[in-house]
Amino acid sequence: MSEPKNIPVFPLGLVLYPKELLPLHIFEDRYREMISYCLDEEAAFGVLLMQDGKMANVGCEAVIDRVVTTYEDGRMDIIVEGTQRFKVRDLQSSKSYMTADIEGIEEPEEPIQVETRERVITQHMRLLELAGRKVRPNIYQNLDGISFFIAHNVGLSSEQKQQVLEMLTENERIVFLASHLETLIPKVEEYEDVRKKVQSNGHFKDFPPEVE
Repeated sequence: MSEPKNIPVFPLGLVLYPKELLPLHIFEDRYREMISYCLDEEAAFGVLLMQDGKMANVGCEAVIDRVVTTYEDGRMDIIVEGTQRFKVRDLQSSKSYMTADIEGIEEPEEPIQVETRERVITQHMRLLELAGRKVRPNIYQNLDGISFFIAHNVGLSSEQKQQVLEMLTENERIVFLASHLETLIPKVEEYEDVRKKVQSNGHFKDFPPEVE
């Protein structure tokens, strides 16, 4: 574990992964204050899944990539990027927004299960194909780990996404994703109504975005 540190935390109804870009609309006063602090201090904040009134204990740090729009009334549209995972040690509420003492999560080094990794890539490309998305095999070539890249757009529930976030190793994550996709893909192939749902919903994004 890395040295503990204190950061602002932002409970949201979603899971953020390392290297994932996430657009956020900031409108509550407390979070405007939090984002202003992060911009002034070039500081990160933590994104934690909040669901059914319960906040997860493992989250992902986020840095502000850019401010897209600042409105006259103080609202903001921003893009943030996930950096590293963390575990909450203690929560504080002395400010208008919550802060937390956190420790970074470090993955143990282990050989990657190459066969499983290749299977997950093949499955992901098949799912994107069924979803009517462009399939680009080269996007997987220079990734240190593919699990987080794949996990945010394969139709996982919030609970499953959080489960993936909390898994300690890349091998655990790709085994989980391979099993999930092995179940999902035949259903998408078999049922036309499922296929239409996949093609129209927001789970399946074409990552990375096209470069103009």
